[in-house]
Amino acid sequence: MPIIQKEISVAAGATVENALSGSAFEFLRRPSVVSMGITAAATGTFATIQSGPDVVLEESPPMVQTSFPRIPDEMAYNFAGVSGDRLVARLRNPTGGAVVMRVLAQIAER
Repeated sequence: MPIIQKEISVAAGATVENALSGSAFEFLRRPSVVSMGITAAATGTFATIQSGPDVVLEESPPMVQTSFPRIPDEMAYNFAGVSGDRLVARLRNPTGGAVVMRVLAQIAER
């Protein structure tokens, strides 16, 4: 099962357009079920999740904790994707300081 695990320090006032960009698994190779969790080390941040043209999570605050999401308990976003869909995890930090955000995605290919 492919897994993407990213830890990013999002600067004050910055947006990371796709935390999964550059991953070997960023584009789904075949129909898949994806399970994703996002955490932030402080409050005030936002995350958006897309799979291809589908918005899975509108901009919302992620869980606040200083570790990666725990499997399976904190993998809150579960969705299906088709071959070629691009996985996007957009991270936004409107606060006055940098915040570490973590994204974990498990991809069950069908």
